[in-house]
Amino acid sequence: MTTQELSREAEEYVEAIYKLQKRSGVAKTKELAEELKVVPGSITNTIVHLERHGLVEHTPYRGVKLTSEGEKLALQIIRRHRLAERLLTDLLEAEWSDVHESACRLEHALTEDVLSLLEKRLGYPKFCPHGNPIPTENGEISDVECSPLISAAVNQTCIVAKIVNERKETLLALASKGIKPNVPVHIVKKREKTLVLCVAGKEQTITHKEAENIWVRGVEVKPK
Repeated sequence: MTTQELSREAEEYVEAIYKLQKRSGVAKTKELAEELKVVPGSITNTIVHLERHGLVEHTPYRGVKLTSEGEKLALQIIRRHRLAERLLTDLLEAEWSDVHESACRLEHALTEDVLSLLEKRLGYPKFCPHGNPIPTENGEISDVECSPLISAAVNQTCIVAKIVNERKETLLALASKGIKPNVPVHIVKKREKTLVLCVAGKEQTITHKEAENIWVRGVEVKPK
């Protein structure tokens, strides 16, 4: 099956399953519904449709996983989406926090021929504006070694590698606190439900859920 044979809704499911699977090994129904902003009961028909086409395997009470064919298709969809985001930010100068939703609409109109031209014009970018890796034309994907900010220790300084939740409200909230890819953050304090960070010399408080969406790469702290 090619991406041209899938509906826009089905493509979004495949993309969401891929992202959740990468984070936790499987896409649970509740998490998938939350990612897609739909009620859990409404996703059954689409999952059955994807399973019928050999793109996913659904295990009741455990969740959904992509088959090898489904993963191949997911990488094609993600490639289109992330190159569409770079088109919007790099060439059209759209706001960093706005492009995810616009790219969701634009990506369906991009053919592989157009993608190749776009990729060349953009200078073969490796990452989307939010720091997530762009798959190659051959379906290869390579990411920097990173981990969720929530797992970092107090007094550790890290560099933001990527924001895995690309929804506008999430990006706006983080950007308002100076949190973007390649920005250093220092963990000042961990509380029960929040983290206190130092970003560009200012203390910022974020929730644990926000911290799970921020992936960082470690920085060796030199002794004073």
